[in-house]
Amino acid sequence: MEEQPKKLHIFLIIWVGQFASILGSEMTTFAITIWAWQAKGQATPISLILLSNQIPRVIASSFAGVLVDRCNRKKLMMLGDTVAGVSTIAIMSLFLTHRLEIWHLYITAAINGLFGYFQGLAYSASMSMIVPKQHYIRATAMSEHITQFGSTILAPALAGTLYYKIGLGGILTIDLSTFLIAIATVWTVHIPQPERCEHREVSETLWQELTFGFRYIIKRPSLYAILLFLLILYFVDTVLYGIHSPLILARSNNNATTYATVQAAIGIGGVVGALVLSVWGGFKRRIHGFLLGTIFSYSSMMVFGLGNSTLIWIIAGFFAAFFWPFISSSSQAIWLSKVEPEVQGRVFAARYFISQIASPVGLAVSGPLADYVFSRAMQPGGSLASILGSWFGTSSGAGMAVQYTLFAFFGVLIGLAGYGFRKLRDVEIIVPDYS
Repeated sequence: MEEQPKKLHIFLIIWVGQFASILGSEMTTFAITIWAWQAKGQATPISLILLSNQIPRVIASSFAGVLVDRCNRKKLMMLGDTVAGVSTIAIMSLFLTHRLEIWHLYITAAINGLFGYFQGLAYSASMSMIVPKQHYIRATAMSEHITQFGSTILAPALAGTLYYKIGLGGILTIDLSTFLIAIATVWTVHIPQPERCEHREVSETLWQELTFGFRYIIKRPSLYAILLFLLILYFVDTVLYGIHSPLILARSNNNATTYATVQAAIGIGGVVGALVLSVWGGFKRRIHGFLLGTIFSYSSMMVFGLGNSTLIWIIAGFFAAFFWPFISSSSQAIWLSKVEPEVQGRVFAARYFISQIASPVGLAVSGPLADYVFSRAMQPGGSLASILGSWFGTSSGAGMAVQYTLFAFFGVLIGLAGYGFRKLRDVEIIVPDYS
């Protein structure tokens, strides 16, 4: 195996470039959303752009791990940013020549989704090669949560201000410059490659390589337990996500200012939580951050569902987002510690594929449950109105509030149940570190 210069400053250099790139991409997404709405005046094209980006990612997760484990991860990261930059140039050229159509955005979104997944997987699988083990939680909190929540706050504010001054072309120019920053930062650092077992690779069939990540996880019951935990948790979370915005708008009489304020509080909460983890480093036993983060985050969501005022939503939303980085950062730190670097691409891709199965299911049932079950049950004279009306009322959004609170309660129960399941609770004891 190559010598591993595990120094945090290498990660920090890469992180600065990736943060700039994601911020630029989010600004472009915001600007394109405005452009698409002005062009068509419909929500469907916008949702199709998002769908076009997500479908290739799920498909790629079935085979991307093999390529990430076989190919140079640094080059894959640079390839992802390069393709995104070329897509931006293509959109800019079409826009400046007045030939940009909605279907062009579907194609570029699909291409960016595919290569972006490879870039993200290569980045994630390289973490254990460049970050000292004691900094896994810090690095994950920064790369996933400060980046995510920070761009959630900054991108709409910057793009919303600049769009009407410099237009879509100007936003695309900024986006292109951020891709160049990302490529330059990756180019300047050394990212070690894990040693590959040539004998095993020659003896394995293509099917064995494609299914390696799944078989690896199943053979380790404690890692399998974490994956099942995440599968259930993501289902609950997407049911909540599906009615989050409608709940706020329905309970606030479609007040866009209230909605924006609550979303800003959620973004700030996520950034603060990630910063706390980055400075503190998290619990010595990471499973506590995983399970306690789940319990406290979903407890805050219960308060969010029970509340019916902007102040309560702001406070509850802040703390729900504050504790969310504890869940995923602690989980990722465990996986980075337990899975050998040379197979992390395949294992992490399998983990992503399985965990994402729950997301479309949760989104599919969220709306119908709200519209046809809980909203009807909480109308005056409904089956639940006499029981829960004193808590939630019977006005618009009451049914969604009941659904939101109920599924948030399920999330709390899942976190508590984790402490009663030894294979999950003691994963750090049962599964040895790879080194």
